[in-house]
Amino acid sequence: MTDGLGAPRVTRRRARTRADLLAAAFAVFAAKGFGRVSIEEVCEAAGYSRGAFYSNFATLDELFFALYRERAELIAAQVADALAQVGPGLDVPACVDRVTEVLFDVDWLLVKTDFLVHAARDPDTARALLAHRARLREAVADRLRRAQGDTELPAVLGGADGAAHAVVAAYDGVTTQLLLDKDVPAARAWLKQLLTALLTDGSRTS
Repeated sequence: MTDGLGAPRVTRRRARTRADLLAAAFAVFAAKGFGRVSIEEVCEAAGYSRGAFYSNFATLDELFFALYRERAELIAAQVADALAQVGPGLDVPACVDRVTEVLFDVDWLLVKTDFLVHAARDPDTARALLAHRARLREAVADRLRRAQGDTELPAVLGGADGAAHAVVAAYDGVTTQLLLDKDVPAARAWLKQLLTALLTDGSRTS
């Protein structure tokens, strides 16, 4: 079946199957880790046969890449939307509260960390990860630029782009601890303190 232009048309049923496989893979990868999961396990979790898998993905690597790309795009859009909802000025606690609701998903962090390790050994995967991180930084930098008319950033950060890099670095550090202790409230509190000190020269603590 084609779309009239010679290209295969994705049916609603196939799209549902693909979505179910991705959702099942997310749960299985988060629980066991990429590299410890078989195609059979993903199929069993999704309730599909190997045939259904191979009609959507050639390999487990391809599925993993598709899963990461889907989740990364969703997270980047949610971060941008969360930051856009905060009023004028640089209200650090309000920004952090909104963004951490999106970012502190431990299952996502586990999958993302697996992807990072995979990317460190594969240049194509590394480029995809770098592109995702660039989109996150740009969402943060855009919010900081819009706030600069009301709130000055510390000069040492070198403007909104430098501040965005520092914000992402702080987030990376906090989430590394979170992966070990699974204490989400403590991670949110610590990130809020770090970013308040970072973005306001420590002059605000709440």
